[in-house]
This record gives sequence, structure tokens and C-alpha cells, in this order.
Amino acid sequence: MTNDSMTNDQMTLQRKTAPQFRAIDNINLLRPGHQMLDNGCNVFCFNSGDQELVRVEWIFGNQRFNAGKPLLNVAVNTMLTEGTNSLTASEIADRVDFYGAFLQVDYGYDQSQVTLYSLNKHLHHTLPVIKDIIMDSIFPEKELETYIRNQQQKLQVSMQKNDFVARRIFNKALYGNTLYGVGADADTFKTLHREDMIAHFKQMYQPSNCTIIIAGKIEPNILDLITNTFDKDWKNGAIPPDSSQPELEPSAEHFYYTEKPDVLQSAIRMGMPVINRTHPDFPVLQVLNTVLGGYFGSRLMANIREDKGYTYGIGSGMSSFKHSGALFIATEVGADVCKAAIIEIEKELNLLKSDLIPDGELSLVRNFMLGSLLGSLENVFSHADKFKNLYFAGLDYDYYDRYVHVVKTVTADQLKQLANRYLNFDQFYKVIVGKY
Repeated sequence: MTNDSMTNDQMTLQRKTAPQFRAIDNINLLRPGHQMLDNGCNVFCFNSGDQELVRVEWIFGNQRFNAGKPLLNVAVNTMLTEGTNSLTASEIADRVDFYGAFLQVDYGYDQSQVTLYSLNKHLHHTLPVIKDIIMDSIFPEKELETYIRNQQQKLQVSMQKNDFVARRIFNKALYGNTLYGVGADADTFKTLHREDMIAHFKQMYQPSNCTIIIAGKIEPNILDLITNTFDKDWKNGAIPPDSSQPELEPSAEHFYYTEKPDVLQSAIRMGMPVINRTHPDFPVLQVLNTVLGGYFGSRLMANIREDKGYTYGIGSGMSSFKHSGALFIATEVGADVCKAAIIEIEKELNLLKSDLIPDGELSLVRNFMLGSLLGSLENVFSHADKFKNLYFAGLDYDYYDRYVHVVKTVTADQLKQLANRYLNFDQFYKVIVGKY
């Protein structure tokens, strides 16, 4: 027998033998170094990796929501790259592209951020561009007009999509006239004025309202370069930013139907306000949500997609904001089976309240959730993302220790109790767009 044939035989045997199962005992997360700059800006560093690459994020707490000017937070953040006193929008893009870097701005309900990916060797060229954006954006009138026109056109297209309309109605019902609930219409963009945006920018984009998170291969000279760039010349304004949130006002009405008689599919979105990540029940509720609709093998998928064939996909999820949280179910089903689909959703919710989850199903969900958590930590950037979830919620790293412990030890009886506490179908906000 040749060595080659022996190798092939061994490979055949290996194919017939299942890999050894290993339980996930714990999750080892990278922890950042921390320093506060003289101007009050907090800096966190995740130093790991072999590539000469860093990701730098400048994260700002959003200003208090103003119902009379509801688009200020998102518009100011989106237009940061549209020009400064020294650089036009095209010059900003050209300088970043020239050095092979990547720049993006992202708006969230609670925070807005500027993110730069750059090779270490080019950071001394790319950082001054970001500094100019964060300290000296001017929101040119012409670019503002273009932004408003483009956003109005995008909104007009999006409003033709049933799932988009359903999500807007659902958010408005849950969160009322707050930044979580208000959706723009064409006239809302008329409230955007350059002078308001400049004032908002100066008040919000201050170092005391900023957290810088650096991840990658961070050599001492790289850290010094970043901190020196955003410490010496960046000063706080006279008025500190107000990031408080108006009182949440869920709607008294729980059922919303927008009829579209000619559609082939109806969008369904339902759910209710629940706890956020800071509540002790949150990890347990995440397990329950996964069983219900949080992965491809979930009960909603098995019933409404696989068994009934009402939809291509259905799922449930949980949102965790600074001031609220929600559990929701979303799908698009054939317009002729919309009522039947809702009946089946209610059925699955009631089964979780009345019957214990079988051991085999619960074991599968445990493995899925722990494997997903472990798989999400593929690089240093992922570790920084996990840290952001904790930091901006005011939590410590023991949160993930508790999360792993809950996923591994929660019982079917505990999940049944939690289902009876949170899954009350009569209290769900139900939104249907299409036929019903």
C-alpha cells in the first residue's frame, strides 16, 4: 500500500467520524485600555492583530430630540462629509481615497459616529481630514438642498414598500413623538435650515460629548498621534449638549391597518415595548426570542414558512435603546393568507406560555446562541463592537458572563414563566399594510 493510498483511507475514515463536540465554557473578550484627554474626551484602545491597520470611531451622544426639528440629528451627522471651511466634499473624498482609507458616518437613535479605517503608515495624512470634519463642518447650502431633494426622493420610493410603511407605523405606535417614533415625510425636510444645523453641530460635536474607540494594531506612536490630534486644539463650547429624551408615549390604539387592495403580499409587524439590555431578564428573554423567531430553525419559521408556506421568511427580534426596548415580529405573507398567518403567530406565542420547551429544542437553541456569540468575535473590531454595547448601556463585562451563564442554565420552566410575563398577544401592537 502506498503512502498516498494510506492517506486517502485515513481521510475516508475521518469523513465518517463526526468532529468531537466541545461545549463553550466561557467567552474571552479583549478589554480596552482607557484614558481621558484634557478636553474631556474618553479614549478606549483595543490593541490586537498583525496587520498595520486601525479603525478609529468618534462616537457622539445625540442631542435631545426636538419634535419641531426632528431631522437635525440625522441630517447633521449625514452631512458631516459635505464640506468644511478648507475642504469641499470632493476634496474630502479624494484625500481619504488617495491613501486607501475608508470613511463613513453612521446615525443611530442614541449615538452618531464617524468611522475611519486607515493603514497605520497613512494615519498622519487621514486624521487631519477627520479633525477638519469634526471641528469645522459648514453644511453648504447647495449640498443641503441636494441632500433634502435626494432624501425626499428616497422616501417617496420607500413609501411604496409595505414593510417600510409597517415599520414606521409600528415605531410611531410604540414610541410616540420621540426620536424612536417620529418618521419623516416630505414636508419634514422643510424644517432643515443651515443655521440650525450649524448651531446643532457646535453644541453636539464637542469633546466632552465624544468617545473615541480605537481598534487594530496600535503602536505607541499611533496612539500618541491620535490623542494629540484630538486634544490640543479641540475645545468644548460654552453650552454642554443635552442628550435627555422626551417622555415615551405609547399609543392607546393597538391595531393599525393600511389597506392596499392591489398588492400580492401584506406586511405584518407586531410586538410591544419591553425591557432593554440593562434589565436582569434581558438575556433570558433573548433565549425565548430565539426559540420563537430568532434563527432559521425557530418556531415561527417552522410553522409559517416550512409548514404553511405563507411566507419566504419570518422572524422575531429585540431592540435595546438607551431609553427603551421592544420585542417585535416581522414578515411579509401572501395577501390572501394574512389573517391565517396572524392566527398562527398567536398560536405560537400561546404555546410558549402553556407548554414547556422540549430539552432537545432548548439544547439546539443554546448551541446556536453560544456559537453565534463566539462566531461574532472574529477580529479585534468585533471585540470593540461588543464593548460599545456595554459601555453605552452603562454595563460592565460581567454582562457577557451572565449572558453565557443564562444561555447555558436557563430552564424550560423559567422560559415558560417569562413567556407569560412578556408575550401577551392582546397587548401587542399589530400593524398590517396590504390586504387583511
